[in-house]
Parts: sequence; C-alpha cells; structure tokens
Amino acid sequence: MQLRQLGRSTLSIAPLAFGGNVFGWSTDEPRSFELLDAFVDAGFNLIDTADVYSAWAPGNRGGESETIIGKWLKRSGKRDKVLIATKVAKWVEHRGLSPLNIRQAVEGSLQRLQTDRIDLYQAHEDDASVPLSETLGAFAKLIEEGKVRVIGASNYGADRFAEALKISQEHNLPRYESLQPEYNLVSRAVYERELEPLARRENIGVINYYALASGFLSGKYRSEGDLAKSRARGGSVKKYLTPQGLKVLAALDEVAAAHKATPSQVALAWLMAQPGITAPIASATSVEQLRELTGAATLTLAQDEIAALNEASAAF
Repeated sequence: MQLRQLGRSTLSIAPLAFGGNVFGWSTDEPRSFELLDAFVDAGFNLIDTADVYSAWAPGNRGGESETIIGKWLKRSGKRDKVLIATKVAKWVEHRGLSPLNIRQAVEGSLQRLQTDRIDLYQAHEDDASVPLSETLGAFAKLIEEGKVRVIGASNYGADRFAEALKISQEHNLPRYESLQPEYNLVSRAVYERELEPLARRENIGVINYYALASGFLSGKYRSEGDLAKSRARGGSVKKYLTPQGLKVLAALDEVAAAHKATPSQVALAWLMAQPGITAPIASATSVEQLRELTGAATLTLAQDEIAALNEASAAF
C-alpha cells in the first residue's frame, strides 16, 4: 500500500484512518480489538482518537477509547505497526490549551494508551484565551521530551491556523503538520474555500473527519423512514435528506455500479483523490463494514467520474 507523508513530518500513513470515536460507545472492548486487528492486518496504520472519546455515551466519563486502544496495544504487540493520534482541549476534565492543561492531559493519555509516545498530538479545538505561542511552546517541550512526535490541529479556522503557522516560524517552534476539518461530498464549501488553499500552500497534511457524513453517504438513509435505522446517527443525517442530498446519492450509485463497489467506497475514494487530502477518517462497528471501507483504498476513479461527483455535490 502506498503511504502518504503527513505534511512535512516524518510520519507516513496509509490513505484511510480509523476513527476511534466508536470504541467504548458503539463497539465494546472485544469488538474493538477485532476491528483494530483487522485494520492493521489490512495494511493501514493511523488510529485517531481523543481524550474526550466517548464521554457522550451513557455511563461513560471520557478516556474510554484511549483505554481500549491501550489494552489492545499491550495485548497485540503491534505498537510499532501503528501511528496513534489523539487530542486535547475538549474534555471537561482537561479543557483548553493552556500549558498546564496540555501537560496534565498528555500524561493521562499516555497512561491510558499504555505507550511512551503519541505519534500525532492534536489541539482538538482552538482556545483563543491562551496565546498561540504558549500552546505551541507547551507542545514543543513534549516533543523535546519524546512524549510527542508531531503536532496537529482540529476544528481551527483558516485565519487562526495561518497565525499558528506564522508564530511557529517566528519563534522557532514546532508547527502544526496536520489539520483535521469536516469534509465530505455533502460538506465541501468551508474546507474548499477557506482551508484547502492554506493547507496546500503550506504543505499541511489533512485527515478529515465525517468522511461519510455520519453514514449518509453510505446510502443507508434515503427517506425519513430510514432514520430509525440508527438511533445514534439518524438525527445527524436528516439534514441531508433534500433533493440535493439525494442527487449526490444517485451519483454515488452510478459510479459504484460501474466499479461493482459500494457508495461508501466511492465517497471515500473521491476524498482520497482530492489534492491535499492525506487520509479521510472513517469508523466501523463490524469487521465486515471495516473491510468494505478499506476497499476504497484500491478503488481508482476516472476523471469523468470525479467530475460527475463534483457536479452532483456542488451545492454543498
């Protein structure tokens, strides 16, 4: 499998990342272990999580995803086969990006993950209350100590991300090598208008989330009645059940039929073909579903097929 360099960093990743938000939420520990084994055994290597995952699930408090990944790393012995990406700033236990909070949060993440290093440590969201130089300085110390290899940012606006890059250069601090925005066939405008030009100009790796728009792009939800198929995600996809959204599904169906593929595979392959995208993030709750998603990495779309998908999703 051809790996892609993440920004200007030393990290090379396969073209699909596993979203660890499902661990401890919609997948229990045994199933999570199965999914992680299948993902790595198929040749993929980036596992994305966060300290806050999955605090939203009943009975959880946060840290569950990292804990499951840590147990799997210890049991499987596959630490050197994977890149672990986690995040700080959103969890109520460690809110924000102050140097003290970053220090406390990373120690907790390392303990839960049962590892001595985090390959990609990301600011989960911007924290305007803390000077960027202080946040980047805190990350720099972690890199110097070998606890973090590379840093990135999620949910940053283009102006703040550009400012962070400028401060890194001016103060000789590590820069954010990756950006994690929302981006998919039914959520294009913000990324393509504001973030993509910056990411491509500065050679920033992009690992976008909601790659399948909470499952809408799988084609599973095509009517109001279909929303009941998933209590967890049904409400999130209702907004896409419009003539424009159904037009995108129709285009996915047509391309999928030509390749004997699935709409999910085509939606992911479209993302993988976009200039500047390093790896979309997708989650799975069964090994069968995971195998479907990883199949996107071997699907090559023709230029006219990409153009048809671009046209169908232009309204987004």
